[in-house]
Amino acid sequence: MSRFKVIIMGAAGRDFHNFNTYYRDNERYEVVAFTATQIPDIHGRKYPPELAGRLYPNGIPIYHQGDLSDLIKRHDVDECVLSYSDVAYEYVMHLSALVNAAGANFALLGPKHTMLKSSKPVIAVCATRTGTGKSQTSRRVAEILLRRGIRVVAVRHPMPYGDLAAQRVQRFASIEDLARHNCTIEEMEEYEPHIVRGNVVYAGVDYEAILRAAENDPAGCDVILWDGGNNDFPFYQPDLFITVADPHRAGHELSYYPGEVNLRLADVVVINKIDSAQPENVEMVRRNIRQVNPGALVIDAASPIRVENPRLIQGKRVLVVEDGPTLTHGEMKIGAGTIAAQKFGAAEIVDPRPHVVGRLAETFALYPHIGALLPAMGYSAEQRADLEATIARVDCDAVIIGTPIDLNRVIAIKKPNTRVFYDLQEIGSPNLEEIMYEFVERHRLGR
Repeated sequence: MSRFKVIIMGAAGRDFHNFNTYYRDNERYEVVAFTATQIPDIHGRKYPPELAGRLYPNGIPIYHQGDLSDLIKRHDVDECVLSYSDVAYEYVMHLSALVNAAGANFALLGPKHTMLKSSKPVIAVCATRTGTGKSQTSRRVAEILLRRGIRVVAVRHPMPYGDLAAQRVQRFASIEDLARHNCTIEEMEEYEPHIVRGNVVYAGVDYEAILRAAENDPAGCDVILWDGGNNDFPFYQPDLFITVADPHRAGHELSYYPGEVNLRLADVVVINKIDSAQPENVEMVRRNIRQVNPGALVIDAASPIRVENPRLIQGKRVLVVEDGPTLTHGEMKIGAGTIAAQKFGAAEIVDPRPHVVGRLAETFALYPHIGALLPAMGYSAEQRADLEATIARVDCDAVIIGTPIDLNRVIAIKKPNTRVFYDLQEIGSPNLEEIMYEFVERHRLGR
């Protein structure tokens, strides 16, 4: 019997997980290719045989998504599986139309076939969009548990941009581990805030192997904290599902994939940024939660900022550097750096666009909505060099670093600069303290 031919469409994350959990060693299917989008320089490589399993001794080629229609016809493909996230429903259906027009089925895999079961209690923190404040929510959950003596191991949604076989299972327990694993800026932004607070973080490619390593971490593990990224739904079956929603993009919680999945699955929904959002937009998010998940607990929250050196902002012409993914596919027009510039009285936010060089120019061409902000793109050494050169070229008094990491450790910023920090702050009740107390009691942790 001939095998069912499949192409997995991805962005170096969910695509590999879907393959590992559903298609690897499955003799009913032949995965003829991965296609890649969003992630620079991933296409033209292979998913290596060390990870692909016995059915793929030569590995599986990775192509650019622009080749999808030709690949379907060339290989007589039966089905294409969308395996990346943070995309509008309109985009999903345009892609479905392209796949169907080329002759193949269009498919989405769900939790039943892709979520792994842990031997430890699992808390998942996910979101309706990239840039909602999921990371500070994860940090807040970890902080509450750690204060109670509960050993938390964070597992981060994948970002494997380097040697895939070498990145099969990665453990981060110190800042030095970031360099040892050749992390990109995007990876550091997610791992470093956990590490500096004393959390161990795992990430990589093979999330079954990662889960078993995390459960048996040498420092101990009582709880697995799934720190979801890119508004994807969890790779692990959660015992508590927390979803963060953003009233700055009200309505997106019902119009982006798989953000609505996360909203519908949530036990708890955190409406973040209510201190800076329009009241009518906060109310829209509340209505949408009630519409699709009326049983969820709703937490009101803010993400107040603090600045290392406000004197570098007041009355100054500033360049604002923001978290890259939040500005790009997250489609946010402001971030923590912008809010800091406004709050502390910057005279002007200087437009970096006339000064961008190299690969950063490609980013602005691909995401024209970014505006007068500089995304901290650093998928490669070349991109980091372009970021450093662009900052050097901009005529400004100071640089506001709105990313979760200290960019000075990664690139040389020769202008006065200050960091912006932000943490989750719940408002009233219910709150995460109460929810974590109930979780700890239910699972008899710390006894």
